[in-house]
Amino acid sequence: MLTRTIDQDLFDAYSDDMPTFLKKIYAARGINESYLSLSLNHLLKPNFLQLDVALTLLEQALVNQKRILIVGDFDCDGATASVVAVKSLRMMGAKFVDFLVPNRFEHGYGLSEEIVKLAIQEKQPDLIITVDNGISSFDGVKLAKSSNIQVIITDHHLPSKALPQADAIINPNLKGCEFLSKNLAGVGVCFYLFSAFKTHLIKCDYFTNHKITLPDLRNVLDLVALGTVADVVKLDQNNRILVDQGIKRIQQKKCAPGILALLEISNRPSATLRASDLGFSVAPRLNAMGRLSDISRGIKCLLTEDINDARRYAQELEVFNQQRKQEQARMQDQAQAIVDAQELSSTQKDTSSDRFAISLFDPSWHEGIVGIVAGKLKEDYHCPVAVFAQSGSDLKGSIRSIPSVHIKDLLDLVDRQNPDLILKFGGHAMAAGLSIKSENFTDFKQAFANAIQAHLDNQMPKVELLTDGELEVFDLSLDNAQLLVDAGPWGQGFDEPIFYGEFELVEQRVVGEKHLKCRLKLTNNNTVYDGIAFFQVPVKDTKVQIAYKLSINEWRGSTSLQLMIEQIHNI
Repeated sequence: MLTRTIDQDLFDAYSDDMPTFLKKIYAARGINESYLSLSLNHLLKPNFLQLDVALTLLEQALVNQKRILIVGDFDCDGATASVVAVKSLRMMGAKFVDFLVPNRFEHGYGLSEEIVKLAIQEKQPDLIITVDNGISSFDGVKLAKSSNIQVIITDHHLPSKALPQADAIINPNLKGCEFLSKNLAGVGVCFYLFSAFKTHLIKCDYFTNHKITLPDLRNVLDLVALGTVADVVKLDQNNRILVDQGIKRIQQKKCAPGILALLEISNRPSATLRASDLGFSVAPRLNAMGRLSDISRGIKCLLTEDINDARRYAQELEVFNQQRKQEQARMQDQAQAIVDAQELSSTQKDTSSDRFAISLFDPSWHEGIVGIVAGKLKEDYHCPVAVFAQSGSDLKGSIRSIPSVHIKDLLDLVDRQNPDLILKFGGHAMAAGLSIKSENFTDFKQAFANAIQAHLDNQMPKVELLTDGELEVFDLSLDNAQLLVDAGPWGQGFDEPIFYGEFELVEQRVVGEKHLKCRLKLTNNNTVYDGIAFFQVPVKDTKVQIAYKLSINEWRGSTSLQLMIEQIHNI
């Protein structure tokens, strides 16, 4: 277990009115005080490559009332980006704007040829705008262009050396793009495009000339916050501003009725909403629909202005979420059994137990769930994990990686070294998707593991929990827990503080069949604290070292301090 080192110069530079408790946390993360400002006027100004071209195309489509079609992705980021695009265009006076999202089982990912054919058949678009996809859609873009459809790609996934021949591409990760916020989610890129478009239209006197009320794009920040948290992108200052502003709007119920309905069905009050509630309660219900069926209902849930309609959609999403949980549990049990059998085989052969990668496949697995299973195994085994499902005659897989392996770059390497092994792939540093031929699974498994082992120079990365140190009794307080809530949003790249200490277990019991509820006190102190450890069996000894977060437990109108236990070990 490692402890962050406090930068004393930074600590001394903070304002006197900042609590010492927070100064230590920020100084240990190397955060300047200016970085902590989360007002909208601190958002970076858009300066994407090809932005002017995209704005001109959008203006022409709007003025001439062309048919605009938004093509999204089938996850929460893609769904929220689709809604941001539709709502923004409607606020700006577009009369013919619609959305179409691929069904992962019929059309594949992104702007595929199949989805373009469907778009032509059902929507007859003049302009297609992709959101959260498109940067690898070469064939789909080519078909659209040959059918006299203009294409604007908005995406945040990492591009290959070649780019689709779209009319304009808005992506902060394009080579040569000077926009500094490289960590935007797909919904963030979409929001930035339409924010820039609003400014462009103001300069053209468009709203005045067409007697259109000036749109307030703050009205879609709730969606931007949801998609950004759901996609687990790095919460740099720009993303923290977007998430913070969106959360505040949800807390005030100035948000999509669909978000309120999803919070209701997951028993999360909007008034005390935190970023983690979006990630663990709202996003999974939207994602479940995209994983098992068609996320269009989720988009309609977020688009509707009627709370009763939103509640009906939310109920449908909840049914799919329960199905997703059951299927996930089945697949995780089977995947664990395969890993256990492989470990036993390795032990019997007296080979190294080091795991540089895990690749798994079972013909009964659901392709919409493989990413969740890969993520769980990655957390358990601390190595990149690829999990595949059957998709027609091919296999579709999802990979989840660790910080020391940039998985998109590594797949690039595997593809160059084995030109016929991977049919297609895409993604970013920590997650990727790919397709391979069924007969190539064993070869991919070996090539994947070899590439990672070589990348890591045959050294398994050490996994140690990074903490903010031990807390004294006076720091273990409800006030400090509230300080941390107010200092959020916390998330990827702006990690919520974790502390550790030696405790004595006074009481422990299992709740919900798999979570450990306990009461404990610091060694040499009689103050007793409530704690909970998710997916934790009871421990034998009463003397334990725990790593924990400070949290607030709200129950029947009262609030109390609760330790959210991340790790628990016998001393």
